[in-house]
Amino acid sequence: MSAISLPAHIPILIAGGGPVGLTLAALLARQGIASLVIEADPGYCTGSRAICISRRSQEILGWAGAAGAVAGKGLPWTGGRSYWRDTEVLHFQMPSEPTQRFAPMVNIQQFYVEEFVHKAARDLPQPVDVRWSNRVQTVREEGDGVTVQVNTPQGPQSVRCDFLVACDGGRSTVRDQLGLQLEGIQYEGRYVIVDIVQKTSRTVERLAWFDPPSNPGSTLLMHRQPDDVWRIDYQIRDDEDPVEAVKPENVLPRVQSHLAMIGECEPWQPLWISIYNAKCLTLPEYRHGRVFLAGDAAHLVPIFGVRGLNSGLDDAGNLAWKLAAVLRGDASGSLLDSYSTERVQAARENIAYGAKSTEFMAPPNFAFKLLREATLRLAVDDEKVRSLINPRQSAPVQYRDSALNVPQTGQWRSEMAAPGQPAPDALLSASHGPYHLSQAFGKDFICLVFSDGALPAALTQLASRGIGVLEIPPGADQLGQARERYGLDTAASQALVLVRPDGYVMGRWQGLDPAPLIVALDAKGIAP
Repeated sequence: MSAISLPAHIPILIAGGGPVGLTLAALLARQGIASLVIEADPGYCTGSRAICISRRSQEILGWAGAAGAVAGKGLPWTGGRSYWRDTEVLHFQMPSEPTQRFAPMVNIQQFYVEEFVHKAARDLPQPVDVRWSNRVQTVREEGDGVTVQVNTPQGPQSVRCDFLVACDGGRSTVRDQLGLQLEGIQYEGRYVIVDIVQKTSRTVERLAWFDPPSNPGSTLLMHRQPDDVWRIDYQIRDDEDPVEAVKPENVLPRVQSHLAMIGECEPWQPLWISIYNAKCLTLPEYRHGRVFLAGDAAHLVPIFGVRGLNSGLDDAGNLAWKLAAVLRGDASGSLLDSYSTERVQAARENIAYGAKSTEFMAPPNFAFKLLREATLRLAVDDEKVRSLINPRQSAPVQYRDSALNVPQTGQWRSEMAAPGQPAPDALLSASHGPYHLSQAFGKDFICLVFSDGALPAALTQLASRGIGVLEIPPGADQLGQARERYGLDTAASQALVLVRPDGYVMGRWQGLDPAPLIVALDAKGIAP
């Protein structure tokens, strides 16, 4: 929308119109909650920026209505290769199967993600209001709301909101207004990031070189993107001036040297050049009264392992349904505390993985350099060592200690669907054809009913409480994926599994009695 005046009041104000802020707004709209997105830039971002979208993130983008567009434009991949000098030392594959709904990873420029989510959000029954070239200036929490002063092209305006969510990036104005400081480690090693256009027939996979002959002493990464774009990241020396390092006359010869080394001889031209250094930083809490922080405003994770944007999209998926439940009166305000505890735990795990990858990709001192050199030398001939080079691609985090988890009883064959785990997907069949279980997630509480016959009348209590019921008889689970992944003993086993709106398992019970499930929701203060 492009109206001149901002609304005087809005339930949710989102500072930042990047992929996290736009996705949060779309998910809120699906819940019937109006929001206003304030973005300082005049439009979508420039340059590729975050490019690797995980399977979990594709699922979240599907809830926002953008998965089809992302899949149609993006380049899927399942693995990658690493080289020491010019010798391959690792070929890894991520878990993948023919029946999966989404590829393990898709490469796509960040501006496409922003565009696709924004377009999907504009078509929702509760359309999302995005204001470009509007910058948050001041934030003041007052009683039952937050007053935000916004610099607009027409001058300063004031907006009152029930809740404010900061999705305004690593240099967050909202975070500064609250006087909050990120905590953790910032690494010294710098990487130049380059997008170039060049036609290639090379397979889509993650490519990494350690000390390549084309750029001795450096580490270099390559990813294919849509539109015949290569994303190239290479490390510069500690004594190189970062201002000089990004000048085209210094960047282009290094890119040309590497392209020639790997046999990519088609004409090419640069599109975008930037510079980056790895940060492992997080706030200790993501909720401050009526203000929440998400994405890079809350945590900064190294690019190695692609956990930055993916963790931000998980923030949006986690927070949207909780804000909606509280605003509708379906849950007490204490539910919002679980956003911070769950997502801070996730950030700390993502940072731990990111730090390990960073210390291998860009060793912070001489000892790490020696260790990496020894690992790479051994990996040439020793297959057992090669796993140490694996970049540990993004995977959903289990909320092991979440206050929302319902302790399970009985014996279960698998812990894949234990409380706090992301609900496993499965390919099912129905009269209208095959469908994936994850298509049912993303908006409401869903009770998966594993049955082998008639359902007890008591299950109607769930629907009357606003909980969706999805029956999975053995005939619908012909591949046995759902029963295996949710831990059932046999096709005849009966069980109830409660899945949260963000696609996480809240609890599971053997048998078909819904009473323990309802008691558990009441105990958590949730009445969907």
